[in-house]
Amino acid sequence: MKSFVSTKKLPSRITVEGLDRAPHRAFLRALGLSDSDFQKPFVGVASTDGRVTPCNALLGEFAREACDAVREAGGVAFDFAAASVADSMSMNHGGMRYSLVSRELIADSVEAVARGHAYDALITFAGCDKTLPGMMMAIVRLNLPAVFVYGGAALPGQWRGRDVTVLDTYEAVGAVLAGELAADDLSELERVCLPTLGSCPGQFTANTMAMVSETLGLALPGSATLPAVSEERKRLARDAARIVLSILKNGRPLPRDLVTKKSLENAAAAVAAADWVRACR
Repeated sequence: MKSFVSTKKLPSRITVEGLDRAPHRAFLRALGLSDSDFQKPFVGVASTDGRVTPCNALLGEFAREACDAVREAGGVAFDFAAASVADSMSMNHGGMRYSLVSRELIADSVEAVARGHAYDALITFAGCDKTLPGMMMAIVRLNLPAVFVYGGAALPGQWRGRDVTVLDTYEAVGAVLAGELAADDLSELERVCLPTLGSCPGQFTANTMAMVSETLGLALPGSATLPAVSEERKRLARDAARIVLSILKNGRPLPRDLVTKKSLENAAAAVAAADWVRACR
């Protein structure tokens, strides 16, 4: 532990040091922690993992990679999940009322766990529209050493000799209603447009917010554009663990060092430029 900051400076020490913390240590021992683990930094690993949408389904795998890397780097990892509501399944019915508010629920729940359990650092994983800003909001609120990791986009499918995505299926619904496409064609398209796990492969909210996370410095360089099923994503998860422990050791940069008025303006400009390029294609 001497390679990290003094244990007296770590928030987690309040949960493990002292006679009256014997019950706390007992609970941690039940999780498999040893005496030596009580001298290590405690890192929360939060995700919106769940088999509820393709954009979240790989996050648990990435979070486990990060947990392994935290242990290898001398920390103790505590993984937990936040709820997620994706536009993909909630839109066009009453469920859409829950989509935007889920962003606040994610931020609140991550903040509650990290503060309630007194973690020293945080790694977060998210994959769909509201989960990315929710996790980043939590990071900035907590202002602990933190790294955000995007789960990545799905690969496009192939249909009649061209790349297609779920956006083509949305547009095809309108084409069928307008009498410009046969219902059988729509049925065929929906079966091939999303061949892998990952978020919607287009410049929509998830991928835009992934770009923002990189531009703000909350995410590692190059993390926004890797497909969800790329083998590089496992390495990225492990890199995030090593980086967050390095930040903890050095004491900087913290999220509020990175998220400033100037950096937000820069992120907005980057997104506007990306939208312009997309519109020109």
